[in-house]
Amino acid sequence: MESYKEYDYIIIGAGIIGLTIAYELRKSKPEKSIAIIEKETDVAFHASGRNSGVLHAGFYYSSDSLKAKFSIEGNNLMKAFCKSNDLKVNYCKKVVVATNEEELSTLFKLAERGKANGVKMKLIDEEELKSIEPNSKTYKKALYSPTTASVDPIEICQKLKAILSNNHVDFYFNTKFLKKHNGLVKTNKESFKIGFLINAAGLYADVIAKKFGFSKNRIIIPFKGRYLKYGGEDLPIKTNIYPVPNILNPFLGVHYTITSRNQIKIGPTSFPSFWRENYSGFKNFKMNEFLEIMFYQAKLFITNSFNFRGLVYGEIKKYNRKYFIRQASKLTKQCNENLYREWLSPGIRAQLLNKKTLELEMDFIIEGDPNSLHILNAVSPAFTCSFAIAKYLVHERIK
Repeated sequence: MESYKEYDYIIIGAGIIGLTIAYELRKSKPEKSIAIIEKETDVAFHASGRNSGVLHAGFYYSSDSLKAKFSIEGNNLMKAFCKSNDLKVNYCKKVVVATNEEELSTLFKLAERGKANGVKMKLIDEEELKSIEPNSKTYKKALYSPTTASVDPIEICQKLKAILSNNHVDFYFNTKFLKKHNGLVKTNKESFKIGFLINAAGLYADVIAKKFGFSKNRIIIPFKGRYLKYGGEDLPIKTNIYPVPNILNPFLGVHYTITSRNQIKIGPTSFPSFWRENYSGFKNFKMNEFLEIMFYQAKLFITNSFNFRGLVYGEIKKYNRKYFIRQASKLTKQCNENLYREWLSPGIRAQLLNKKTLELEMDFIIEGDPNSLHILNAVSPAFTCSFAIAKYLVHERIK
């Protein structure tokens, strides 16, 4: 008879979503057994450890979305977690600036969304902007977000790992989910019998969900994001500065970010990747992923859904460092391009595509049944929302 380990809850993925779900499960169900299986050697190997660290306020998202539902609470819960565990928080705030009349119109729409979502924010004029961030510039109006902040994602994930380990949550690293068979979860190492499975596998969440009968008409199309680091010893800005985004797609455009350690970076890119972990060269190359993802990218290019061609052409230009910096310089009065020299390690956005409509999914998507739950499209602001998402799932969706 095959041997196996048995847990009440198995979580696949040791990113921020998997970790916060385990954290909330342990608080609310202290008697239950919990394990996290992760194919990498440690927590936060992918998007959770490679994201900007910005805690978003919640004004980008339509009021009927899960992103809007969880942003404010998630922002507050993450700050509270950091405070109670002596982790870094940079309360650097944020402004969103416009460059023309069309962007000004979108800025007003963002302000309306923010108001509907209950976000603390306000429209300001050029004089008020000057007092908040002297180096930024705008067309007539800007949006000021006092609750936006920056944290260190890896520091937070490592702290969660330590807390969970000390509270009898078992971690299985270098352990890759393979399949579900005869009531067991099979991995490259152990077999597990579970009461309930939680799929928080990020870039592979759709692949795993399909093995449980979910994500049937969706696929993750990865997008690579890179930042350029400022190399000067001064601080040319003191507040995050963002452009007005195209609200028809989920990307926020090239912007200035201040990290938890007061370092400045500009970015990110949003270039379509050719396989899920396409960080550099042919590392982690998988032919089946390449062929499937290229098939859907070709369809997007031919149909030009959500202006995919324009997105690709624009992203190709960003590989020219001077062009990339010029995109950021539109937001500020002064930008010393000679001091933005170092490309930081890339991150990959696990962006879900609806295969029927050929549209990018804009919101978090959560599917499941009485025995499993699958967190799909956990893209920005998932890090901000993570503690709030975990509370909702543990108390409303997980038996």
